[in-house]
Amino acid sequence: MKYANLHGYTDIHPHEITRKVSAKCLEVRAMQSERVEGIDLGFKAGGFFGHCSDQHWQQWTITSDNSAPIFRIRLGVSGWKSADGQRFQLSDKPSKFYDYNF
Repeated sequence: MKYANLHGYTDIHPHEITRKVSAKCLEVRAMQSERVEGIDLGFKAGGFFGHCSDQHWQQWTITSDNSAPIFRIRLGVSGWKSADGQRFQLSDKPSKFYDYNF
């Protein structure tokens, strides 16, 4: 695994693993992500702001960010977490998702 994706409620933010400290401790840092423009996500009027019916089509350009701070995540009974309790899932590819309907 090369990436640890932060799962914050319905959004996902990519992080790269910079170093394996031990079997239960990894050092990670956030990655930069920019949404690919020109893809119709199906915004429709309604609700508080509107509704995005095709948000599963969103695409992102994800790159390393060497200036981002490095921090540790640890494997516990309920999975990988940072010191402040944020949940991570390890993956072979970085993932980004923004929930426009939340």
